[in-house]
Amino acid sequence: MRLPVPSTFSVAAVDRVTGDVGVAVQSKFLSVGAMVPWVRAGVGAVATQAFANTSYGPRGLDLLAAGTAPDDVAAALVADDDGRDDRQFGIVDMRGRAATYTGSRCIGYAGGIAGDGFAAQGNCLASAAVVDALASTFASSRGHLADRLVAALRAAQRHGGDKRGQQSAALIIERPGGGYAGFNARAVDLRVDDHAEPIEELARLLEMHKLYFFAAEPNDVLTIDDALGREIAGELVRAGALDAGGPFDDRVRGALVSFMHVENLENRVRDDRTIDRQTVDYLRNFQRSG
Repeated sequence: MRLPVPSTFSVAAVDRVTGDVGVAVQSKFLSVGAMVPWVRAGVGAVATQAFANTSYGPRGLDLLAAGTAPDDVAAALVADDDGRDDRQFGIVDMRGRAATYTGSRCIGYAGGIAGDGFAAQGNCLASAAVVDALASTFASSRGHLADRLVAALRAAQRHGGDKRGQQSAALIIERPGGGYAGFNARAVDLRVDDHAEPIEELARLLEMHKLYFFAAEPNDVLTIDDALGREIAGELVRAGALDAGGPFDDRVRGALVSFMHVENLENRVRDDRTIDRQTVDYLRNFQRSG
């Protein structure tokens, strides 16, 4: 019996400046994040799809770790695979070298584009424009790798995406020490397993992840002057975290820090008389439950 095929579009990519490496994927398939993306910090990434051979993920990463170039990794993976004509995958290493492979029996439209720092591919797509949008959007975008990958998925969907529709999406990014408190490498690990608009839900989750775990950019750091300090105090009163407003003194700062810990914003607590724009916006938009 032939198994369901994760008809899919994906991007495997690296940011050589930050050392981030990852995969973003969408499919009309349940929980595509459990099958397609394979990422290893300091090594590279593999996206394996179509009638997927999931062994390509760990095997490909092992070959990359041994110094094998992506083109040679691709050749090695399919060499002894009788199902190679049904496979599709993309590979990228930390040097930005990339390869993409599409077997001759993948459901059309099927194809891929390998560029500087990325491999974009898809099968069972509305047209070749889907892969073109994946590649061109990623290549022309700037900013954090996570934002660039999600932007590429959104562009591909605007051009028709998976011709069967949408169901699940995932985003995985690794960087040495990039995980929670630096204990592992998993910097971003977000999955939407079953949703009517999985890419948009993935984008929403990414914004939450950035709020809780990304460091503030320098241009987002605000000095707490008297006006902003009194506004913060007033918002804390409205949130039920402070009894009375006033200037930004130790009492108000203590209430702010306590509020941030309760709301999982502890990574944004600052020791000087500054606050980031994201925390201010969170306070302004906070709604008390009950």
